[in-house]
Amino acid sequence: MKFSKLWMGGALALALTDVLAAAPKPAVGAPAVAIGEVDIGGVVQGPKGPEAGVWVIAETTELPTKFARIVVTDDKGRYVIPDLPPNVNYRVWVRGYGLVDSPKLIGKPGQILNHSAVIAPTAAAAAHYYPAVYWYSMLKMPPVQDFGGSTNIPKNVTQEIWRRRMNNTDCVGCHALGQESTRTIPAALGKFESGEQAWGGRIASGHSGQWMMDRLAVQLGGVPFKYFGEWTDRIAKGELPKSKPARPQGEERNIVVTSWEWGTEKTFLHDLISSDRRNPTVNPYGKLYGSSEYSSDDIPILDPKTHTVSTFKMTVLNDSVGESFGGRFHATAQDKPLAPSPYWGMEKIWTQKANNHNGMIDQKGRVWFAANVRGDVNPEWCKKNTDHPSVKAFPIEFSQRQVTMLDPATMKYNLIDTCFGTHHPQFGYDSDNTVWFSGSGPVAGWFNSRIYDETGDVVKAQGWAPWVLDTNANGKVDAYTEPDKPGEAGKDMRVGGSGPYGVMPHPTDGSVWYSFNTFGGTPGFMRFDPKTQLSEFYALPKEYVGIRGGDIDANGVVWGSASNGGFVSFDRNKCKGPLNGPNATGNHCPEGFAYHRFPGPGHEGFEQNSAEASYYTWVDQHNATGLGKNIPIATGNLNGGFIAYKNGKMLNVRIPYPMGFFAKGMDARIDDPNAGWKGRGLWSTSGDRTPWLMEGGKGSKPRAVHIQFRPDPLAR
Repeated sequence: MKFSKLWMGGALALALTDVLAAAPKPAVGAPAVAIGEVDIGGVVQGPKGPEAGVWVIAETTELPTKFARIVVTDDKGRYVIPDLPPNVNYRVWVRGYGLVDSPKLIGKPGQILNHSAVIAPTAAAAAHYYPAVYWYSMLKMPPVQDFGGSTNIPKNVTQEIWRRRMNNTDCVGCHALGQESTRTIPAALGKFESGEQAWGGRIASGHSGQWMMDRLAVQLGGVPFKYFGEWTDRIAKGELPKSKPARPQGEERNIVVTSWEWGTEKTFLHDLISSDRRNPTVNPYGKLYGSSEYSSDDIPILDPKTHTVSTFKMTVLNDSVGESFGGRFHATAQDKPLAPSPYWGMEKIWTQKANNHNGMIDQKGRVWFAANVRGDVNPEWCKKNTDHPSVKAFPIEFSQRQVTMLDPATMKYNLIDTCFGTHHPQFGYDSDNTVWFSGSGPVAGWFNSRIYDETGDVVKAQGWAPWVLDTNANGKVDAYTEPDKPGEAGKDMRVGGSGPYGVMPHPTDGSVWYSFNTFGGTPGFMRFDPKTQLSEFYALPKEYVGIRGGDIDANGVVWGSASNGGFVSFDRNKCKGPLNGPNATGNHCPEGFAYHRFPGPGHEGFEQNSAEASYYTWVDQHNATGLGKNIPIATGNLNGGFIAYKNGKMLNVRIPYPMGFFAKGMDARIDDPNAGWKGRGLWSTSGDRTPWLMEGGKGSKPRAVHIQFRPDPLAR
């Protein structure tokens, strides 16, 4: 065996762990692979023949940022990694279910690299590579008889609330529970007498320790520590998942995944944006803009053409604005850790004022963010004694985040003060290019970007309206009852709860839809009509448990990530009864709902559902990904990638490296409509709040990813 080369700080050092490209040769009769001068290809052989449906990973540190490209082998074990940046060396290896990682070969574009797959020597070695959902499904849920006040579970906590907390509204809203770093207890956390005690220590550590302790120790009575501890204790004793994942099949083998490191090892990236979702040809081949939420005021900017990362520092209206930790709206993070992190101790690793949640690109290529420009207390004009119609209808005392806009052409950063809170902005399909927001609490909030561009008048450009159901059926907003109060004859009804989470402007009829009451109140979908300022609410059937992010397709069907491990869709056109009136208060259209189960096993007792806890759903209205028009795609947060629903089947698009990939959002861009699969693709970023929990551990950085779908696994 020849010595090979391992990257160390940009220099090349000899190591025994890698082998040079003059390595395994394909078996006699193995089919040839055609490659070009910028491709690497070859055949993956196991002891029994070609290995189909395994990943081949090529990574380099010789570009300005760490770069990797990943493909899947075809049914004959062949692979082609296309269009690699030239003139650099790559480490190339094989990863797949039933295997352990193969030796890393060193090669350059234009070379054939054949690989010998390494069969996992034990079931435990094989299970190391399973997606988190296979491990997380081993977590037990309290039986139904434990609810209602008969145990330490608080009386007001139902089994549905528990499942929401253990799914995408809480725990897996931030972490891929079941990945190696969460199904084990780090030694640096300390010594404990039981797994239950260890979980108490784990939950208290870090910047979000106070919020997590409040959820688990107070609101859920401390009972989750027992279940989490029992789960990790069983795993520590050698228990393995009962089911095994299938290797990629069909279109799942056609993917090309490209990733770049960006951000820092101490920051997380909630989202990125690449184009205008209404017209994904905007910003072709352009830069991508990230959102660091609590962790940093720096916007990371990735140029995928040059593989370079830069930053832009967000500002606020004045230096007296404090950091966005704790308090009325930002309780999920504190400025000081409650207890030492096993990774960072008591170090304050997050620092920010802007609290940039995520952004959207408009028709001019400008980037609009849900971000702070000031503190939480609203200006006086938002509250009373003004002629603004929205203030007269519903004054607002406080707001969580406002709006900012970055113009990449000039790098001018605009601060836009809004009275309503902001979250998940989306542009409407109207001539005003209205920006709609979730996170607005008791109101629907909007910002008219045309008026702002023409006048610069922030007050005139914004508006909002409360969520009012037309229960008296006269087609206009009248006096209404307050939330949680009985209906009254002749009055409308205002709806309460935690408010909107995902926002979805309808492509044709002017309405705006929302996934609603994710964190409190009755979960469901809300429809708002800007013309009448009336709303319609459709409560989620109880068996769907809860809802998080959602989107709408070109036909007006809304899709969301349900808390029972599947897509939930709602088609208003299927409603049989009246859409307003005294009975149209949420449960009046069960026929509009449908459920589509995600891949992966379910928890014991809930096997009809997947344990998958998807954070967000996005719909490709324009075939920007190459999968087709109107394809809903969910973040597969425990499946390690994304889940697309196409022709009645689920496509499980996994990001196998680094393990623990966790996305919170996505969009897609068409760089060149005439370039076939190479001219389009899905964009996202790893959004776990703790990037050091991914494969690689402390020092790992978030990854931006580009996913493309070839016509076959060997296309180039």
